[in-house]
Amino acid sequence: MPNPPYRYMQPTLGLIYLTFRELWTKKIVLGLFIISSLILMMVAFALNLDVVDGSLAGLRLFGQTPDGPVEGLSLEQLVFGIESAVAGATYWIGILLALFATAPLSVSLLERGHIDLLLSKPIGRTPLLLSHIAGVWVAVSVLALYLMGGVWLILSIKTGVWHLPFLLSIGLVVLMFGVMYGVVALMGVWTESTALALIVSYGLIFASIVLAASDAILDTLGMVGSTAFVALYHIMPNFAEVSGLAARLARAESATDWYPLFSAVAFGAVAYGLALWIFNRRDF
Repeated sequence: MPNPPYRYMQPTLGLIYLTFRELWTKKIVLGLFIISSLILMMVAFALNLDVVDGSLAGLRLFGQTPDGPVEGLSLEQLVFGIESAVAGATYWIGILLALFATAPLSVSLLERGHIDLLLSKPIGRTPLLLSHIAGVWVAVSVLALYLMGGVWLILSIKTGVWHLPFLLSIGLVVLMFGVMYGVVALMGVWTESTALALIVSYGLIFASIVLAASDAILDTLGMVGSTAFVALYHIMPNFAEVSGLAARLARAESATDWYPLFSAVAFGAVAYGLALWIFNRRDF
């Protein structure tokens, strides 16, 4: 009689849980949860709105009324503006913090004793590494949903503006974290250096800011320089440009250019593929 399908899922789910528990034991998840909770409390209690007949009559932030009238500011504009700011901050600060917090796991996975114990289990190397990556993704996804979903729910209840497209930006944040964690996983498996994994991933993120200004920079380069710059633009992850997609979704604006996201996902897929290839070939 063949084994039931769930028999093959048990080791994978167990490794995902093990990764999540390691994040919790090291207080990584707890620390990010506390930070997210403080932000939600600020949005819930520091922002007070006076809504009359579905229109914004006044607002107070930390008990203070901002300078300038608010009569010309609609509820939708206020909600879209706040959600856009939250999406941008979570995208940049949140992903940088999440990479910093989770990078050590890609190296600790390979520690002698730990990796030997895991490899002794009835699971292949590829499912082992993918389960570890999935555990990190699950933890970050839960935190992103808690923070950004919480902000969306609080603002929606306070204003009555239920802006569903903002929730799509949560997926973009998690997806781009996954792309950059591919770099961390690759460098971790290759070099077993947390510092180098962070340096390379952060370097690619900040290099993407320069690549995003390609229209202004290309005119100043010669033929060789512009060719190299264009090649880097298509090869490296367009982290900075994807942040514009998240902001446009939060402001209920249509996004027409999805190439930066597709190219970044392709880069992440290659990074994960190389990480799996190296992991399978290493002698533990």
